[in-house]
This record gives sequence, structure tokens and C-alpha cells, in this order.
Amino acid sequence: MHAQQQQDQHIIYSLHEPEVKCISKGNAQVIVEENQIILSAEVTNQVNDMEQVEPVLEQMESNLAAAEVEEKPQRFPADACYYSDSNVEFVQAHDLEPLIATGKFKRGESVPESPPGRIPHHLSAKERMGRKLRTQKGRAMYSRRKGQVEPVFGQIKACQKFRQFLLRGLGEMQGERTLASLTHYLLKLLRFQTA
Repeated sequence: MHAQQQQDQHIIYSLHEPEVKCISKGNAQVIVEENQIILSAEVTNQVNDMEQVEPVLEQMESNLAAAEVEEKPQRFPADACYYSDSNVEFVQAHDLEPLIATGKFKRGESVPESPPGRIPHHLSAKERMGRKLRTQKGRAMYSRRKGQVEPVFGQIKACQKFRQFLLRGLGEMQGERTLASLTHYLLKLLRFQTA
């Protein structure tokens, strides 16, 4: 544990479960489709979200294949902590349109307008993504993310009162996260059928 503390003094490390590096926040990753159905839910012991695009996307494809679902999402919206050139390429290689923010704006701060015309090819991948997300179409597509992903976390926290993991160990936490995701899905089905 002493060697772990030297890496980052702002993280609380587990004394009992060495494979769980960060216990202060946990790191749950999800992919949610536009009707707030969870397609992939993963718990990781990694603090950096940027490294989670590949495993979560691969899990989504595995889940869809296991359920024999042929239609998959067309876009991959994600916030700025997921941006890297390699993640953009990985998402594109999986036939999804990446909509990954390249920076953060303060609350209430307006996004600058994109210059008119086509996106120049001489821009870096990050500059092209930033410009794409500033277009009217890009802003409209990315803004839908807030109504897809964030409510799922809110519903799981508020309705299911699932705010922290009760079990120790990465496998046990993954089981808890899967159970919370299944409960969310069943509640969606119930509300849909009674409406």
C-alpha cells in the first residue's frame, strides 16, 4: 500500500483488496442507447476514463451479439475525459460515429460557433472533432448525450439508492453493478408496459 500511496496522495486505497486501487469514488462505465437502455456496464479499478473506451465498447458488442441484437447504436457520444486520437480511431473502426468532447466548458458558457464551410483536412484529429461538435448538427447530436447517460446514473442513484458498492473485490463490485443495471432495465420495461 505504501507504494500505491506514492502514486497519488488524493486517492484512498483498499487495505483488504489489492486489485481494487481506488475505493474513494469507484469507476463505473456504461454505454446507454437513446431510450436509456444500458448496453454495457463495467466496473474498473482504473481511475483514468480514457482507457475505458475499448473494454466498454467491446463488452457492448459482446452483449449485443449474445442477445442476437443486430441493430447497434450509430454514434458514440462521450465527454472530454474519454478523448484521445486512438479512441476516436477505435470507435470509427467499430462503425460508430465518435462524438467525443475535446475540452470542457464552464456551466452556462456558450460553445463558440463553428466557422462555415467544410472542416479542413490539415487540422489535427482533435481539432476536427472539436470543430465537428461546434457545428449545429454536431451540437444537436452531442446534446442528446445528457438525456441518455446522465439520467441513467441519476435513476440508479436516486430510485435504487445505489450510491456505493457494498461488497469488496472487483468481481463482486461488477456483480453489484450488473444487478443495478438489470434492475434499471426491468423497471424501464415495467414502466413501458404499464404506460
